[in-house]
Amino acid sequence: MATGAKSAVNTEPVETGAPDGPDTVPPEKMPRTIQSVERALDILEILADADGELALNELAAGAQLNSSTCHHLLATLVKRGYAGQTSRTRSYFLGPRITDLSDSRLKQFNLSEIAMPELRRLNDTTLESVHLAVLQGTSLVTFAKLDSKLPIRVGSDDGMKADAAHATATGKAILAWLPEPEIARVIAQGGLKRFTDKTILTISELMEDLRLVRRNGYSLDNEEFQAGVVCVGAAIRDHAGAVIGSVSGSMPRMRADGDHMVKVKHAVQDCAARISSRFGNPEPEPTHT
Repeated sequence: MATGAKSAVNTEPVETGAPDGPDTVPPEKMPRTIQSVERALDILEILADADGELALNELAAGAQLNSSTCHHLLATLVKRGYAGQTSRTRSYFLGPRITDLSDSRLKQFNLSEIAMPELRRLNDTTLESVHLAVLQGTSLVTFAKLDSKLPIRVGSDDGMKADAAHATATGKAILAWLPEPEIARVIAQGGLKRFTDKTILTISELMEDLRLVRRNGYSLDNEEFQAGVVCVGAAIRDHAGAVIGSVSGSMPRMRADGDHMVKVKHAVQDCAARISSRFGNPEPEPTHT
C-alpha cells in the first residue's frame, strides 16, 4: 500500500527499461482513471498505513487535497462503512467493510478451488449441469458451472441471476438459512422479479418455500427461473455453520421425476456436505438409502 499521496491521474510516461514492442500500450491509449475514485483509494491506503487514527487535516495533507474535498470523500467512505470516525476526537480509521471484503475474497477464492473436484463428481454422478453460487451483497453470483454430459441439456442464463435469489435453487438454498431481516434486505434490493409463470412473487409464499428448504435439506426451482428447467440446490457451510454458498443440479423438465430426480437430490446434498466438510463444518455427510 502507498505511504503517501499519489497523483489522481498519472499522465507522465513510466520508464520501464524495456523497448517498445507489439504488446506495449502507448501512454495516450492507456485507459483514463476517475479522479474521485483515485482520491478515495489514496485516503484508504493512507488510513491503512497509519499506526492509529488520523485527523481530517492529516488525511488532507497526506492525500494532497483541500480539507473540504477530503471531508466529502471521507463522508462517503464512512457512510458505506469503508472508514469510521470516532465520536470523541472526530478522527478517522479503516471501517469494517474493509474486513468484510477481505474475508469475502478469501472465501470466494477458496470456495471455487475447494469445490471444483466435488462439482466434477456431481457432474459425473448425475450427468446434469451443476452450478456453484454465492450471495455477494444482495446479488446472486455464479462462480462455476459444468455443463450436462447428456445430448439434451438445459441452457444457462447466469448473467440474469443477480436479482434471482428467490427464483433459483442456488439462491433459495442460501436465503433459507439467513436471518429474516437479511432476507428482507436482499428482496428489498432486488425485488421479486418475475422470470416465468411459476416464479414466486410474494414474500409470504417465499417464506413458506424457504421453510420447506430448511425442513427438506434441499431447495427446488420448479421452472421458476427458466421454463422447462428444474433445479435442486443445497447450502455450503463453513466451520461455524454459516452458509457461504450453494451448489445445484439443473435438468430439463422431462428428466425431473422418478429415480433420476431422487438421485440428483441426494447427489446435490452429498456434494454440498462434502464441500462443507472441507471448510471444517462438523455436520456429518447425509446418507441415503
